[in-house]
Amino acid sequence: MPLVGWSLATALRAEAEVHIVTQVRNRAAFLRAGMVEGTDFTAIDSEAFAAPMWRLAERLRMGEGKGWTMVQAINALSYPYFERLVWKHFGPSIRDFDIVHRITPLSPTISSSPAGRCARAGVPFILGPLNGGVPWPKGFEAERDAEKEWLSRVRSAYKLLPGRGATLRHASAILAGSRHTASEFPATVRDKLVWLPENGIDPARFSRVAAPAPGPLRACFTGRLVPYKGCDMLIEAARPLLEQGRLHLDIIGDGPMRPALEIQAQGLPGITFHGWQPHAEVQGIMARCHLLSFPSIREFGGGVVLEAMALGVVPLIVDYAGPGELVTPGTGLKVPCGTRAQITAAFRAELDRLAEDPAPLAAMAAAARARVGQHFTWAQKARQVARVYRAVRAQDRPADLTLIP
Repeated sequence: MPLVGWSLATALRAEAEVHIVTQVRNRAAFLRAGMVEGTDFTAIDSEAFAAPMWRLAERLRMGEGKGWTMVQAINALSYPYFERLVWKHFGPSIRDFDIVHRITPLSPTISSSPAGRCARAGVPFILGPLNGGVPWPKGFEAERDAEKEWLSRVRSAYKLLPGRGATLRHASAILAGSRHTASEFPATVRDKLVWLPENGIDPARFSRVAAPAPGPLRACFTGRLVPYKGCDMLIEAARPLLEQGRLHLDIIGDGPMRPALEIQAQGLPGITFHGWQPHAEVQGIMARCHLLSFPSIREFGGGVVLEAMALGVVPLIVDYAGPGELVTPGTGLKVPCGTRAQITAAFRAELDRLAEDPAPLAAMAAAARARVGQHFTWAQKARQVARVYRAVRAQDRPADLTLIP
């Protein structure tokens, strides 16, 4: 989430005169980036409330990287204090601004009191991109429990929270990061909704073009080694090809499942566990591959899918949530979201087909790179958001915009 906020806000500086308001713990990073405090950004010190609430969230989530629904629930309690301090600082001069845009938090469960205040001052207020809350697929209850996501069973209760209706009513535009998130909003605000996936690509960080060496099909998995990412399903799907020497599998990332995955992979040739790698090294490993094999069953955004596409590494994904929206016909391969056995069998069939005839991958790789360049660089996304700015200032319906097909 911080990367989305930083990347989009800084890219928007090419489209508008932007003043970024952030939390004080980000101040040092902004200064290291060469920004001038007071001119380019303002750091709001909400630590008196935010710090103890964050410690509470870390305790209640019951494990690093787990319990994200609990973290957002606690954030819904602490964020209003931050906004209160923001308004105290900027409220008297709010008419000096043409637009107020709340980029983060990305969660649609968190309301914003400045929406109504901006509306009364005649300043358009924009939310998003908002994303989250994708339902857990049936048959993956064990994965949900392993992720400590028990609170997700009652997540929809957020719609009853005070301030949500007023926030949506007073917003001039709402950027929805996924089709699912868009479906959670009431019909009364549909004319304000614009579909805009939140993730983007920095071409300077993903500058290589995939060039797999001659030989067997090469696939990679990139991500945390946790149950819902499905790396165990991938190893099982790849097993026959690995045993036959027709596939090499690179697993990039680490996490609590790694010991179990290494046991699962014992005796299998052609599989490499790379562990955590510096970000600069990740694209080098991925660029040696034909495929990103990514059977995750619950991705809100799927940034790793865009990263692979930017490199010309064809994604093979489960057609569900974020990745299923990013990958279009001709830019990657999708298998239906079903049971564990069905997903494993579908991945095995696709891998076997491509190991037999990898020729179609070259055209898909080129199309994937073109799609990212056309729609998903941060510069392109800033231009898309600037179109929303122009629409609300002209009092047009944001929903009439078509940003990303």
